[in-house]
Amino acid sequence: MLDVGTGSGYQAAVLAELADEVHTIERIPELAEQARENLAAAGYDRVQVHVGDGSLGLPERGAVHGDRRRRRSPGLPELLYEQLEPRGRLAVPVGGRWGQRLEVIVRSPEEPASRPLGPVPLRAARRRAGVQE
Repeated sequence: MLDVGTGSGYQAAVLAELADEVHTIERIPELAEQARENLAAAGYDRVQVHVGDGSLGLPERGAVHGDRRRRRSPGLPELLYEQLEPRGRLAVPVGGRWGQRLEVIVRSPEEPASRPLGPVPLRAARRRAGVQE
Protein backbone atom coordinates (compact mmCIF):
# COMPACT_ATOMS: atom_id res chain seq x y z
CA MET A 1 0.00 0.00 0.00
CA LEU A 2 1.28 3.46 -0.88
CA ASP A 3 0.17 6.50 1.11
CA VAL A 4 0.84 9.80 -0.67
CA GLY A 5 1.07 12.85 1.58
CA THR A 6 2.26 11.43 4.92
CA GLY A 7 1.61 14.43 7.14
CA SER A 8 1.74 13.23 10.76
CA GLY A 9 1.72 9.55 9.76
CA TYR A 10 -1.76 8.86 11.14
CA GLN A 11 -3.23 7.53 7.88
CA ALA A 12 -0.14 5.38 7.28
CA ALA A 13 -0.71 3.80 10.71
CA VAL A 14 -4.36 3.10 9.81
CA LEU A 15 -3.26 1.54 6.51
CA ALA A 16 -0.69 -0.58 8.38
CA GLU A 17 -3.61 -2.22 10.20
CA LEU A 18 -5.08 -3.19 6.82
CA ALA A 19 -2.05 -4.03 4.67
CA ASP A 20 1.06 -6.15 5.15
CA GLU A 21 3.37 -3.54 3.67
CA VAL A 22 2.95 0.25 3.76
CA HIS A 23 5.13 2.88 2.13
CA THR A 24 4.28 6.52 2.68
CA ILE A 25 5.75 9.47 0.82
CA GLU A 26 5.99 13.09 1.97
CA ARG A 27 7.53 15.97 0.03
CA ILE A 28 8.51 18.02 3.11
CA PRO A 29 11.52 16.42 4.83
CA GLU A 30 10.65 17.82 8.28
CA LEU A 31 7.15 16.34 8.12
CA ALA A 32 8.55 13.01 6.96
CA GLU A 33 10.93 12.92 9.93
CA GLN A 34 8.14 13.84 12.34
CA ALA A 35 5.98 11.06 10.85
CA ARG A 36 8.85 8.56 11.28
CA GLU A 37 9.07 9.52 14.95
CA ASN A 38 5.29 9.37 15.43
CA LEU A 39 5.02 5.98 13.74
CA ALA A 40 7.94 4.52 15.70
CA ALA A 41 6.52 5.83 18.99
CA ALA A 42 3.19 4.15 18.16
CA GLY A 43 4.90 0.85 17.29
CA TYR A 44 4.63 1.06 13.50
CA ASP A 45 8.30 0.45 12.71
CA ARG A 46 7.41 -1.51 9.57
CA VAL A 47 5.90 1.54 7.81
CA GLN A 48 8.52 2.93 5.43
CA VAL A 49 8.56 6.72 5.19
CA HIS A 50 10.03 8.23 2.01
CA VAL A 51 10.76 11.84 1.07
CA GLY A 52 9.81 12.84 -2.46
CA ASP A 53 7.17 13.94 -4.92
CA GLY A 54 4.14 11.79 -4.22
CA SER A 55 2.67 12.45 -7.65
CA LEU A 56 5.48 10.28 -9.03
CA GLY A 57 4.77 7.42 -6.63
CA LEU A 58 7.64 5.05 -5.86
CA PRO A 59 8.46 3.36 -9.16
CA GLU A 60 11.57 1.73 -7.65
CA ARG A 61 9.27 -0.28 -5.33
CA GLY A 62 7.45 -1.93 -8.24
CA ALA A 63 3.73 -2.52 -8.43
CA VAL A 64 1.56 -1.65 -5.45
CA HIS A 65 -1.80 -3.10 -4.52
CA GLY A 66 -3.36 0.13 -3.38
CA ASP A 67 -2.72 3.81 -3.12
CA ARG A 68 -4.32 6.48 -1.02
CA ARG A 69 -3.72 10.09 -1.84
CA ARG A 70 -4.68 13.27 0.01
CA ARG A 71 -4.07 15.93 -2.60
CA ARG A 72 -6.59 16.61 -5.31
CA SER A 73 -5.99 15.66 -8.88
CA PRO A 74 -7.67 17.19 -11.94
CA GLY A 75 -8.10 13.67 -13.32
CA LEU A 76 -6.52 10.25 -13.24
CA PRO A 77 -2.95 10.46 -11.86
CA GLU A 78 -1.34 8.39 -14.66
CA LEU A 79 2.02 7.71 -12.99
CA LEU A 80 0.37 6.39 -9.84
CA TYR A 81 -2.13 4.33 -11.84
CA GLU A 82 0.66 2.70 -13.85
CA GLN A 83 2.33 1.58 -10.62
CA LEU A 84 -0.75 -0.34 -9.48
CA GLU A 85 -0.74 -4.09 -9.82
CA PRO A 86 -3.73 -5.63 -11.67
CA ARG A 87 -6.92 -4.99 -9.69
CA GLY A 88 -4.99 -2.57 -7.47
CA ARG A 89 -6.94 0.43 -6.23
CA LEU A 90 -6.24 4.13 -6.04
CA ALA A 91 -8.34 6.37 -3.77
CA VAL A 92 -7.98 9.98 -4.84
CA PRO A 93 -9.85 13.29 -4.60
CA VAL A 94 -10.60 14.23 -8.23
CA GLY A 95 -11.61 17.64 -9.49
CA GLY A 96 -10.72 21.28 -9.18
CA ARG A 97 -10.00 23.52 -6.27
CA TRP A 98 -13.65 24.19 -5.44
CA GLY A 99 -15.36 21.00 -6.52
CA GLN A 100 -13.99 17.56 -5.77
CA ARG A 101 -15.23 14.05 -5.31
CA LEU A 102 -13.50 11.03 -3.83
CA GLU A 103 -13.08 8.21 -6.34
CA VAL A 104 -11.70 4.71 -6.18
CA ILE A 105 -9.92 3.84 -9.41
CA VAL A 106 -9.22 0.17 -10.10
CA ARG A 107 -6.55 -0.99 -12.54
CA SER A 108 -8.22 -3.30 -15.03
CA PRO A 109 -6.95 -4.92 -18.26
CA GLU A 110 -9.14 -2.75 -20.50
CA GLU A 111 -9.07 0.73 -18.96
CA PRO A 112 -9.28 2.33 -15.53
CA ALA A 113 -12.52 1.51 -13.74
CA SER A 114 -13.72 4.37 -11.56
CA ARG A 115 -16.25 4.33 -8.73
CA PRO A 116 -17.29 7.66 -7.18
CA LEU A 117 -17.61 7.65 -3.40
CA GLY A 118 -19.05 11.14 -3.06
CA PRO A 119 -17.96 14.71 -2.49
CA VAL A 120 -14.84 15.52 -0.50
CA PRO A 121 -16.40 17.13 2.58
CA LEU A 122 -13.23 18.73 3.96
CA ARG A 123 -12.91 21.04 0.97
CA ALA A 124 -16.51 22.20 1.34
CA ALA A 125 -16.01 22.79 5.07
CA ARG A 126 -12.86 24.83 4.41
CA ARG A 127 -14.71 26.90 1.83
CA ARG A 128 -17.55 27.62 4.28
CA ALA A 129 -15.01 28.65 6.92
CA GLY A 130 -13.28 31.01 4.46
CA VAL A 131 -9.94 29.15 4.62
CA GLN A 132 -7.64 30.05 1.72
CA GLU A 133 -5.67 27.20 0.14
